[in-house]
Amino acid sequence: MKTAVSLIVVLIGALIPIRAATQTTAPAPQSKPKTAPARRAPAPAAAPASQKAAPAIQKIAQQAADARDAGRLEEAIALYRKALAIQPSWAEGLWYLGTIEYDLDRYDDARDAFGRLAAIDERRGAAWAFKGLCEFQLRNYERALTDLQRSVRYGVGNNPDLSNVVRYHSAILTIRNGEFEQALDLMTGFAVAANDTPSVIEAFGLATLRMPILPADLPSDKRELVLMAGRAGFHTAARQRVAARQEFEEILSRYPESPNVHYAYGTMLLVEDADKALEEFKRELNVSPNNVPAMLQMAFEYGKRSDFESALPLAKKAAELEPTMFPAHKAYGESLLGTGNVAAAIDELEIGVKLAPDSPSMRFSLAKAYQRAGRTQDADRERAEFLRLDKLYRTLKSGPQSVGGAFNKQNP
Repeated sequence: MKTAVSLIVVLIGALIPIRAATQTTAPAPQSKPKTAPARRAPAPAAAPASQKAAPAIQKIAQQAADARDAGRLEEAIALYRKALAIQPSWAEGLWYLGTIEYDLDRYDDARDAFGRLAAIDERRGAAWAFKGLCEFQLRNYERALTDLQRSVRYGVGNNPDLSNVVRYHSAILTIRNGEFEQALDLMTGFAVAANDTPSVIEAFGLATLRMPILPADLPSDKRELVLMAGRAGFHTAARQRVAARQEFEEILSRYPESPNVHYAYGTMLLVEDADKALEEFKRELNVSPNNVPAMLQMAFEYGKRSDFESALPLAKKAAELEPTMFPAHKAYGESLLGTGNVAAAIDELEIGVKLAPDSPSMRFSLAKAYQRAGRTQDADRERAEFLRLDKLYRTLKSGPQSVGGAFNKQNP
């Protein structure tokens, strides 16, 4: 489906985001996924011979397994620790020690076990997943997100429940960081799978309304609004546009002055009714005069129409308000280029590339500006970099078969 050039496209294509695993059919995750009973936690992938239970600990390992299976978890913990003191690299022992500690809410100890397991083989995605969930429970949110992203990179095996929990927690931590487009991208899999449990809807609502908080921190007086916005965002992601449009209209009838409602409605409308989308962005600026995303959506839409005179003041103000936001420099640079100020356009676009060197669309825009300035060698260099990054991004997103054909579609 061909869509209007929007801030969402610019942001999602920027840093080649790590995508979560594709399994999304399990029930929506709660704040803490359980492996209970611990004996049923999935065993790690077959370990190298050097990591299997050595003869010196085989008896202790069997005693630990028996205690675990019988539900004598404290005894099992003591036995696993005894065995690991003899053989610190015993992967299966670390896995079961970590899962038992996790089920007992001992997140410090569980984190240490999973960290040791990941150190043995950094490609153990399930170990990174549980370590990240431990960090989340311990409120070490930046470390949690880093670990969860590693788990996505390496995969968690045939474990859709854990995959969903990783996706959900990655999304809400990304919301907390204010990276709302990336969070919505992570959450899309739940919408495609019709997974509309309250925790998922709540996360969609926070991302849709651009509220950089965790669900647990949501004020009670905002909950109804967030859930309404969550349902609208969920149906937007599921491409159920009639339902989404009705829900946005209902929200606007009840909360017309709430920040980011008009903006969210406008981003949905861009696909099918860009004129009405522009009106919603204008209404958003009446509610929130310094709403930079609304300014950028308008600037990109005007640029798509070659109305650079209308785009220029919006893009300029956005770049002044958010000097570290690379799409603002992209919009400003493209607007300057469209109005004939090539030198100033290059300056802005070079700033954007410095802020986001892995953004394909930034490279393409800079290549166009260099070409207009007659700097052919620089243009060729940026165009080649664009092609490299675009191919990498598309391969990571959809597989090698998707590579090609993006030059004119995604990066105008």
